[in-house]
Amino acid sequence: MIFGMPIGTSDGKTAFFRYLTWSEEDERWQIVCTDAGHSEIGPGTPYPPNKNDHPGQFKSVAADRTLNEYQIVYVTKGRGIFQTGGLQHVVLPGSIIVLFPGVSHFYKPDLDVGWSEYWVGFKGSHADTLCREGFLSPARPFFEVGLQNGILSLYTQIFDLVRNQEPLYQLKAGALILGLAAEILACERSSAQATHSEKLVAKAKFLMEENVDGEINLNGIGDALGASTSHLNEVFKSYTSMTPYQYFISIKIGRAKELLERDLPVKEVAFSLGFSDEYYFSRLFKSKTGISPSHWKNYVRQ
Repeated sequence: MIFGMPIGTSDGKTAFFRYLTWSEEDERWQIVCTDAGHSEIGPGTPYPPNKNDHPGQFKSVAADRTLNEYQIVYVTKGRGIFQTGGLQHVVLPGSIIVLFPGVSHFYKPDLDVGWSEYWVGFKGSHADTLCREGFLSPARPFFEVGLQNGILSLYTQIFDLVRNQEPLYQLKAGALILGLAAEILACERSSAQATHSEKLVAKAKFLMEENVDGEINLNGIGDALGASTSHLNEVFKSYTSMTPYQYFISIKIGRAKELLERDLPVKEVAFSLGFSDEYYFSRLFKSKTGISPSHWKNYVRQ
């Protein structure tokens, strides 16, 4: 699940997605966000879900199609395939699919497994320059960067912008898309140098970030990563100086600050982050920040 947003259910019946418009001013920024979304595709679910809710060119993703935009697709759970340029790639958690204007492709999850996908579409002369200079290339459409908090965070920020559509949101979204491309390239370059323990901690952080609106399940995280709870605790604390639980609470508080800055009611923020008791959330927030959630809202508006 993702931070308080309407997302896909396990059967793939609903999903968060937006198809966007832009102005001449936005176009002068030289990169615009065209669409963005997230879906949870459950086992046995036809793909794509909600097919009739998407514009024509986006309906046939599981068969050969060609787009008039760039897209970056991030798969964080499950398994599937991606084919383009005569090559087929196995898609696993942490895979990045990059789609290019005019380049035929298809991708889909395994029917018996499903997957979780995040995507953002974009176009503009700056994107074309990145492609022309080789930072993005149809010859390199697939990256295996792993489960990365930085990448997930950028998608989340883009989703927040396109959902709220405040003034000049397109400029901010364009900057985040450039950051996303840079983060993917940086992760690819550094992933080969990471130790096993560093990768374990990074994956644990990602799973906590992705489920920040629920409760922490250390046994489930350990099982997903092939590590015992005691080993996970030991390694995590040695790298972060926090236990996994302390880290999980810290990212909940960080996300709470972001939601409060958007002037959401304290009760809504508490429930969106998985707290059934608004007053417990308020006490916890104050213990970690020194001020209450309501005072935080007033503080950031000053």
